[in-house]
Amino acid sequence: MSRAEYLARIGIDAVSGAADDKTLRLLQRQHLLNVPFENLDIHWKRPIVLDTDKFYQKIVEGKRGGFCYELNGMFNELLCDIGFQTRLVSARVFNVDSREFGPEFDHMVIIVSVDGKEYLTDVGFGDFIAEPLLFETDIEQIDREGTFMITKADDGSFKVAKKNVDAWVPECLFGDKARSLSEFAEMCDFQQYSPDSHFTKGKICSLMTETGRRTLTDKAFIQTVNGKRTESAIGSGDEFDRILKKEFQITRNH
Repeated sequence: MSRAEYLARIGIDAVSGAADDKTLRLLQRQHLLNVPFENLDIHWKRPIVLDTDKFYQKIVEGKRGGFCYELNGMFNELLCDIGFQTRLVSARVFNVDSREFGPEFDHMVIIVSVDGKEYLTDVGFGDFIAEPLLFETDIEQIDREGTFMITKADDGSFKVAKKNVDAWVPECLFGDKARSLSEFAEMCDFQQYSPDSHFTKGKICSLMTETGRRTLTDKAFIQTVNGKRTESAIGSGDEFDRILKKEFQITRNH
């Protein structure tokens, strides 16, 4: 892995070399602004293998995005290369429709140790946190994407919730046990091949912007700018491909 090429991919000339919280916040924010969350390979029938060399070829050299295992798996390599102490951990995403959390290894996040403190870092969730969350429970943390809180769950894991007016809406559960990349392989296969996986039900490509977010699905192109949301219907596969190229600089040849 070339650190310089990876940093260039996320719009950074170089970092000071200090593995501190300021650098961590910069790296996460720039990653989210430049590397989209997308599941296109699943629909283009290209197998996703948990291999950091393949992640690098796709995300850095191919200027693509990916989903959580790829994005956080690759971002973790960058953090370690810079000198951060990290561990990959298993997370379970909250399903708003079923009101339940997904299975173990449903999602991957990173816990980073910096100067005696720990941070929850995630560049592979889509619309979630713009900057790392301090891994402390029962405190409100304000992010450009909203107000979040980490609490201890009954089973010993930790729950991240986002404030919605006066209610806290769950986002995910995560553990703090270090996991290897290979432990996520079974769920990675489920996510890309099972008809029960929401990733196999439709294409998505989503990217945070300086003023909001833009998201493309099979059905719509959605833009949020300074809190104002606009949505236009997608009428065909050709229209999807055209917007994908224009807005995300991605084609099927990538």
